[in-house]
Amino acid sequence: MLEYIPIENMELALEERLLPTVTLWNRLEARPRSDQFDRALQAEIRDPLWMLTRQWQLGEFQGDDAGSPIFTKIHMATTRLTRYRAAEHPARPFMEEVPIEAQVEQRPLPFQVGDQFVALDIRLAMGRQWGKMLKKASIGLAAGYRTAYGIAVPDPTDPAQAGVVAHRQTWQQVSAVAGERAMDGYRFYQHLKAGGDSGANLPIPPSPSEAAALPALAARFVAWFEALYFQPDEPEENAWKPSYLEYQFSCSAPEGGAEKVYTAEEYYQGRLDWYSVDVDPALKTIDGEAPVPPPAGVPPPSTTQSFVPVQVTYDGMPNTRWWAFEDRKTNFGDIAPDTTDLGKLLFMEFGLVYANDWFLLPHALPAGSIATVRGMAVTNVFGERTWVEPAGQGPDDAWQRWAMYTVSKRGLNDAAADTSLLLLPTVPKVQEGPPLEDVLLIRDEMANMVWGVEKRIPMASGGSGAGNEAGYETRAFHQRLLRQGLEGGEIVPDDIEYQAPIRYEVMNTVPEHWIPFIPVHVPGSNREIQLQRAALPRVLQDAPASLPPVKIEPRSLLLREGLDASLPYFIHEEEVPRAGVRMTQAFQRTRWYGGKVVTWFGARKQTGRGEGASGLAFDRVVETPFEESPPEE
Repeated sequence: MLEYIPIENMELALEERLLPTVTLWNRLEARPRSDQFDRALQAEIRDPLWMLTRQWQLGEFQGDDAGSPIFTKIHMATTRLTRYRAAEHPARPFMEEVPIEAQVEQRPLPFQVGDQFVALDIRLAMGRQWGKMLKKASIGLAAGYRTAYGIAVPDPTDPAQAGVVAHRQTWQQVSAVAGERAMDGYRFYQHLKAGGDSGANLPIPPSPSEAAALPALAARFVAWFEALYFQPDEPEENAWKPSYLEYQFSCSAPEGGAEKVYTAEEYYQGRLDWYSVDVDPALKTIDGEAPVPPPAGVPPPSTTQSFVPVQVTYDGMPNTRWWAFEDRKTNFGDIAPDTTDLGKLLFMEFGLVYANDWFLLPHALPAGSIATVRGMAVTNVFGERTWVEPAGQGPDDAWQRWAMYTVSKRGLNDAAADTSLLLLPTVPKVQEGPPLEDVLLIRDEMANMVWGVEKRIPMASGGSGAGNEAGYETRAFHQRLLRQGLEGGEIVPDDIEYQAPIRYEVMNTVPEHWIPFIPVHVPGSNREIQLQRAALPRVLQDAPASLPPVKIEPRSLLLREGLDASLPYFIHEEEVPRAGVRMTQAFQRTRWYGGKVVTWFGARKQTGRGEGASGLAFDRVVETPFEESPPEE
């Protein structure tokens, strides 16, 4: 049977009614004109010709007699995902303990932004957990750990602590737990991960019995925190590609003597499924190493199973029998789809026309499997057996090919389409918290650059703060220190009088939460450009010449890429369209097998809302703001 029947003469096809679904009715409904339904329900037939005309009206005379399937044998090949690779990092075994979303999107939790600590809430929670564990073990060292791993008292005269003292609410929260009031559990965790002694740094050494119990207790504490948040083993080994503003990963399964490799180059939507990956036929292994055999318990590579076909139905589906009562809640006669409602039209056509043509053969597969149907033998009620092969076996890039739940092959070529079914271990729902970071990348054509606008930034208290408010408060803090003589300059008097009505301004300022990205040439090319993160100086009013301006650094981890290691940060120019880009980072939470809770920190990317302008200008003549002195008496 042909998959596609071209229509050369549409007028002739309509005149001869060659297509029943176009020229014939597929549903008739009786609508009595009186409020008494007794006679209508009798379905009286006075003339047998009436039945014949109804059969002609519904196109039954043009149908083919065919037997219904009663028995089916399916020959299927299966394999299992065994390896995973994040971006260009080394491959590792595929994890089945967590959903693939957590494995791909996991990013290290932010505990430090430059020289300023953040995530005070998580630090305090870790400290409380360690205190509870000490109390349960009857070890009275909680006060000593609060002394050894306490939180420093904020100094309002230290410019390095601007991330705390410049913001009043954050300053109050940190001061409330500073000193020996609470324990910084993350510092203790870092000490343990570095191989430090769990009883070191205490003002009073533990007793011999306490010292013997502390190592096992510390190991339980480390395991508790690592199970609470799912993070990469190495902070830099995650699938996020900063230059592309998206995730890139690949996974593979053994197939014959090689591997079947699936790659995802542009994942950023937050909903991961089969359409996010492509088959890469050019790769025989995921990283050039020998294929890894499937784990124990995996179904054999090739199986043959027998099934009894079951007709496909859904709630409210029209009954295929002529005289049958249907659910009144679904009225297909009142559906008025628009021309763009393709899904609704397909849904109606399936229920009204092709309901008898589809059968279901249930076959259970574990998550992370790849199933390929080699073919199936169908036996109908007449005893006829038919060998059926998978549909859509033409070229992968054929424009007439349409398939659902099949993975495309990477690149445009004439290779045969991949008809296998990929079952990724995904979850149907992920809870996402409020964004800890919210960054906009917008184009400024007047300034010929791209701006990274930090709408939300992580604060030291653990929550997120508005970027514009944080930038204003930080600038005001440094200005206040300058006027008090604590910023490295002399005390500047406030009674400066400007005599000229105008003044020359070299450059105006922009808000501190606007981070510039300037266009630079790609190495080796004099035409292609990319975007490089730059910095604007913090020019304080009335600053002395001996105090050079300080570069304004971004405070979001999304824009601080490579900054702590003094490395430049480049973004591909095509990744920031004219509409701009919005990036967020937030905590994600879901449930996995057995009700296990998995929490991770992940990033998202969305389309922006258009261009913007910062108002940055150079070499201007501006009016001098001064007040005229009152006339002398």
